[in-house]
Amino acid sequence: MKFSLSVQTSLCIALLLLLTATSVCAEGFTNARSEMALLTGYGITHRNFGATRTQVQTWDLIARYGYFLSDELGRGSWYQGRHELLMEVPFHLAVDQGGRSMAGGYLLGSWKFTSLGDLAPYVFAGGGVLFVDLGLPSMGSRLDFSYQGGSGLQYLIRKDLALTAEYRYHHISNADTASPNEPLNSSKFLLGISLLR
Repeated sequence: MKFSLSVQTSLCIALLLLLTATSVCAEGFTNARSEMALLTGYGITHRNFGATRTQVQTWDLIARYGYFLSDELGRGSWYQGRHELLMEVPFHLAVDQGGRSMAGGYLLGSWKFTSLGDLAPYVFAGGGVLFVDLGLPSMGSRLDFSYQGGSGLQYLIRKDLALTAEYRYHHISNADTASPNEPLNSSKFLLGISLLR
C-alpha cells in the first residue's frame, strides 16, 4: 500500500510540474522547439514469439524529452512533418514478478506528421540500456539492451498541450553478452500528456 501511494504521489507531482512548467507557448506541432511528456500504460510479453517463454506484465512509466531537429518538411505532401529526437527515462514495474522492476534510458528517432492540424500521428524507433532486476534465471545478465519501434497519435487540447496515445513493440535481451539469454518481446500500450515548448 505504501509503494502504491508513493507511486501515485510521484505521478501527481510530475504531472503538476509538467502542466505548470514555464514555457514559451508553442504554436502547435509546426513551430514547437521541444516537448516534455509523461507516458504511462501496460505491457505484456508475447510468449513463444521468438525465444520468449516467460510471461511478464508491466506497468510502465516513461519520462520523455523530445527535441525537434528540423522545421516542417514536405509541405503539401502526405508525409509533411518534422524530425524529432526522443530521449526517455523508463521505469517498468513487473506486476506479476513480485513487484520487481527495470529502469534505464532510451534514445529514439521520430517522424511527426503535421498536416492534420490538431492531430499529429508519429512513428519512432530506437533503443537503449536497461538495468533488469526481474530475478529470472533465464536472463543471464542484469545489464540488458532494448530496441523498440512503434507509432502514436497526439491531439492538441491547447496550443502547447497534447494528449498522447502510443503503441510500441519492445525487445529486451543481453545481446548474447551472457548465458542464458531469453529475450522479452512485448507490446506496450501507453497514454500520456505532452507539453510543447
